[in-house]
Amino acid sequence: MGYINHVSRFHLLAGVGAAIRRLNEHNIPVVVVTNQSGLARGYFPASLLDQVHQLMQAQLAAEGARIDGLYVCPHHPEAKEERYRVRCDCRKPGTGLLEQAAREMDLDLARSFMVGDRWSDLECGARVGATPILVLTGYGRGDHAYIGPAKELQPALVAEDLAAAVDWILARLRQQAA
Repeated sequence: MGYINHVSRFHLLAGVGAAIRRLNEHNIPVVVVTNQSGLARGYFPASLLDQVHQLMQAQLAAEGARIDGLYVCPHHPEAKEERYRVRCDCRKPGTGLLEQAAREMDLDLARSFMVGDRWSDLECGARVGATPILVLTGYGRGDHAYIGPAKELQPALVAEDLAAAVDWILARLRQQAA
């Protein structure tokens, strides 16, 4: 956890490539929507973010998986650089990036799933009608224990990891198709 301030700090969590590949095999678009306040705060340059995203795609490709869309919010209200110091609608829990992805990729957000490890991810997804799923990896276990109990919004599923979330998503889609 924390900021990835060097490309060597990036690695896929165990099982992520296989889980994403399963979604790919079922023709389910996989979209990453990410807040990158570290960029706004000057903790790392935009070039590092590009390198990390290229590495992520390469590591996924090595496992036969792919991300279909990648949307980044570089803003933060306390950004070091003025160009990033804005209150935007793309910073989660704002819905701007999901709405952009829906327009550009012809996605039905009401039939989508928002999987994340932060309550802001769940709130973002719920605001557009997506089914919110919390994974306990990353910040998820802490958010589930300390933030979630005070929130009105609760996830449709709390999953140990992305693989468990994908199992549930695919089972739910099979149920809906029956």
